[in-house]
Amino acid sequence: MSDASSHDLARRMAELARTVATPYRVNDVLSEVTGEVMNLIPGATAAGVLFVGKDGGFESVAGTSDLPHRLDELQMRYSEGPCLEAATREQVVCTEDFRTEKRWPMYSPAAVELGVLSSLSFKLYTSSRTAGALNLFALEPNAFGAADETTGTILAAHAAAAIMASRNTEQLESALATRDRIGQAKGIVMERYNITDVAAFEMLRKLSQDSNVKLADIAQRVIDTRGT
Repeated sequence: MSDASSHDLARRMAELARTVATPYRVNDVLSEVTGEVMNLIPGATAAGVLFVGKDGGFESVAGTSDLPHRLDELQMRYSEGPCLEAATREQVVCTEDFRTEKRWPMYSPAAVELGVLSSLSFKLYTSSRTAGALNLFALEPNAFGAADETTGTILAAHAAAAIMASRNTEQLESALATRDRIGQAKGIVMERYNITDVAAFEMLRKLSQDSNVKLADIAQRVIDTRGT
């Protein structure tokens, strides 16, 4: 990789890092990542992200065109392919020429029919319930080299950071919402029974324990029955 290319990569990575560090929607960041694939990897014709759930469902997002989604659908239909392989098993999966690729006997000819001859996929670390991959596709064989793999690995790391940050934000928002529900329910119990906040919380906690129902769900029931 030339000095100019390295400088451009570093600058764009810094911009992506700022995006991840500010409030965002994860799909917007993933679209930024796939957009940078097209800027930084000249051989790529299209890029996208594939998520695969443990229930067998999948989501194809952040495609730079309709092509990644069509290829993802084929892989899920045949239960094979480089993106699926990267999402669920390997760190990096490179296909130099689908016309001679034997690892995926059903998917490879289908990709060729769509004009895709090579691909490069990178595992995304998501969660215990979901696997993912950042995927690059090209209309030419042998389109990706070692420098492209390095760049893709860095971009995949940024995508994974966005996913993990989004999950942490969702967990925080859920925790805050739960705290607010419990606080509201505690206030209702205090008013209804003319007791202290400590006694009200203990009443909610004991009810949760005795009924084997989450405290947040008990709180929601109290809120729902307010005024009845």
